[in-house]
Amino acid sequence: MKTALIQLTSGDDPQANLPVTQDFIAKAAEQGARFVLTPEVTNCVSTSRSRQNAVLQAEEDDLTLAALQQQTQALGLWLLIGSLGLKTTDPDGRFANRSFLIGPDGGIHARYDKIHMFDVQVTEQETYRESAGYRPGTRAVLAQTDFAPVGLTVCYDIRFPALYQALAQAGAQILTVPAAFSPVTGAAHWHSLLRARAIETGCFVLAPAQTGDHPIGQGKPRRTYGHSLAVSPWGEVLVDGGTDAGVHVFDMDLNSVHEARKKVPSLTHVRSFDGP
Repeated sequence: MKTALIQLTSGDDPQANLPVTQDFIAKAAEQGARFVLTPEVTNCVSTSRSRQNAVLQAEEDDLTLAALQQQTQALGLWLLIGSLGLKTTDPDGRFANRSFLIGPDGGIHARYDKIHMFDVQVTEQETYRESAGYRPGTRAVLAQTDFAPVGLTVCYDIRFPALYQALAQAGAQILTVPAAFSPVTGAAHWHSLLRARAIETGCFVLAPAQTGDHPIGQGKPRRTYGHSLAVSPWGEVLVDGGTDAGVHVFDMDLNSVHEARKKVPSLTHVRSFDGP
């Protein structure tokens, strides 16, 4: 099945980001892609809480979501919107970092709110406190499609293998990891983490990414690692998107899920244990 990873350099203006995203989706469809994936925070990359408050919308009002639903229906494909920053009704005003799986009918077939928040100090100059602006999700999500069950995750989730094992044991054959990865941690860990999750679960791991220096009018500058990856169930890197924005189409042979799990059926060997 032809599948496409879209790599973006989204800024902090959702209206400016939307036509770029739509153009890449259209190009993926022209190349025959039936499943298209965009990165984390497709609609708005911003380090400014005040800017986010000014431009983000609730799910029912979000222009990016509505436009991409219409486009998906018109093109007759499946679309993973890696995530959108969305306003919520939470009393503390925090946003949701929400991934959407859109079907060929234009409907929302699954929603997933990112569970693990990126609260880290990578260097003295590079600190992130995602939980200050975004509230964590609480529920793992397995989505059904007409080609394979898909487990939805986002970015920092990749460091928590129990989530991926649970999704695979529930039936996932594809795991999605849309991201806006730090250049420092990306260079050190991105490829290794994604390949490990694929090998451990016998799943395809599809990770569309944000890349480069993001055009931000307010707040601290933001740079991301890029290197959108597609990894086979045997741990082979099928696509590496490098550092330029663009579309990367490849063939995904879902038979290789069965083949990998037949060779190493580790999901059937999981045992409970006492201690430590």
